[in-house]
Amino acid sequence: MSKVLVSDPIDQAGIDILSQVAQVDVKTNLSPEELVGIIAEYDAMMIRSGTRVTKEIIEAGKQLKIIGRAGVGVDNVDVPAATRKGIVVVNSPEGNTIAAAEHALAMMLSLSRHIPEANQSVKNSQWDRKRFIGAEVYKKTIGIVGLGKIGSHVATVVRSMGMKLLAYDPFISLERADQLGCRLVDMDLLLRESDYVTLHIPKTPETTHLINAEALATMKPTARIINCSRGGVIDEAALSEALKTGKIAGAALDVFESEPLGESPLRELGKEVILTPHLGASTAEAQVNVAIDVAEQIRDVLLGLPARSAVNIPGLSSNVLEQLKPYMRLAETLGNLVSQLAGGRIEQLNVRLQGELATNNSQPLVVASLKGLLSQALRERVNYVNASIEAKERGIRVIETRDASVQDYSGGSLLLSAKGSLGEHSVTGALLSDGEIHITSIDEFPINVPPSHHMLFTLHRDMPGIIGKIGSLLGSFNVNIASMQVGRKIVRGDAVMVLSIDDPLPEGILTEITKVPGIRDAYTVTL
Repeated sequence: MSKVLVSDPIDQAGIDILSQVAQVDVKTNLSPEELVGIIAEYDAMMIRSGTRVTKEIIEAGKQLKIIGRAGVGVDNVDVPAATRKGIVVVNSPEGNTIAAAEHALAMMLSLSRHIPEANQSVKNSQWDRKRFIGAEVYKKTIGIVGLGKIGSHVATVVRSMGMKLLAYDPFISLERADQLGCRLVDMDLLLRESDYVTLHIPKTPETTHLINAEALATMKPTARIINCSRGGVIDEAALSEALKTGKIAGAALDVFESEPLGESPLRELGKEVILTPHLGASTAEAQVNVAIDVAEQIRDVLLGLPARSAVNIPGLSSNVLEQLKPYMRLAETLGNLVSQLAGGRIEQLNVRLQGELATNNSQPLVVASLKGLLSQALRERVNYVNASIEAKERGIRVIETRDASVQDYSGGSLLLSAKGSLGEHSVTGALLSDGEIHITSIDEFPINVPPSHHMLFTLHRDMPGIIGKIGSLLGSFNVNIASMQVGRKIVRGDAVMVLSIDDPLPEGILTEITKVPGIRDAYTVTL
């Protein structure tokens, strides 16, 4: 019989499921050394946030087939080390969806009716009804920032409450927004017109301090903002100032830039602000849900079935994994690149396997392409298992084709084209003999460059002086160019320039680049 180690406290429902197929040992509060000493005898491991599964533990787990994290994140698991050993790592990305959505709704209603302050007032033997006159949400406009699973559930509920729905999500199709009863708008319009703004987005470089002093200044003085997503997407100092000066009416926060919340001007505010200690997933049901979800996946893997929420590559043998890994990395990189060129709201993705690749199993490459395509929107929440589902939910149509006649690179090449909010763009890539990824065309313009972390792409007229002007302009902003290449089809026609740069472009420089005579368009990409 298989053996499962449960090294953190989980709900009994999860243990009961595991016990159907395995001997379950619950051993909590083990040191890393103790885990290394005993893990060799186990086929599976179930954890929460308390256990850190290091490379040393994984290397010692000679029989490990799966590591299950009863929660959303897997930052306490060395996923690359597990993947190298062919160990499936799973989590429960949807187990707390309802809990988080309901907490956001509870915060909105509590803020509107001053419930925390009114409750404390009565407990203090007071009866001051006039002090707690609230506001109805019926027929009010709510702006939902992020229409993922949690934001979508919030949309469904508030629509039934008679609210008007605006939404901002650059990665959601118009069709999906229509299904939820939301009108997709840009962020500025959402902030200006909303009576309530609720945030359901990951923290990324693009979303950090998305709600800052400038954004708050555009909101109605009667508006209220709710954040049950991630700390840091709101500039807390700017929010405190906006609440103190009456620029907005209220805020309800469950997450903070630093947790636990330390000294903060938010603590000094009255009934216009509600603060809770990161309770979004803290329901009895959510704890049961994640335990059941992950236990079922461990059970399935032990029975030889696939896992539904693997964060690495599920169900592949070590040999197959080693063979496919370089090409999946290529597909993921190209998917990430084309999503940024085409714009976040992707309608369609075309995946074309060329040359020798056309004779291989295409599904892993299609999935990896989708994972890259959605990585800007979902970050760590998208994986090789859920990428196809996430794409379908966002209304992305996927078309797969093959062309064995294209013999441009040994091993074949991969072409992705996407139609998005910035138009239709395509990228082609291949692996060189040393396994290095190279981008071999952009919008059918031939180039040959390795991808870098920060890149600048321009479409321009092939004419003297363009390269020098762009170089001088970047230099004036202290931007260092690591490499540059131009691709063209005909002399003095259109051309594409690709620059690898050491740092992100300073704000405003992209606008200056597009003003250079001959430049038709410019894009920045972060990989």
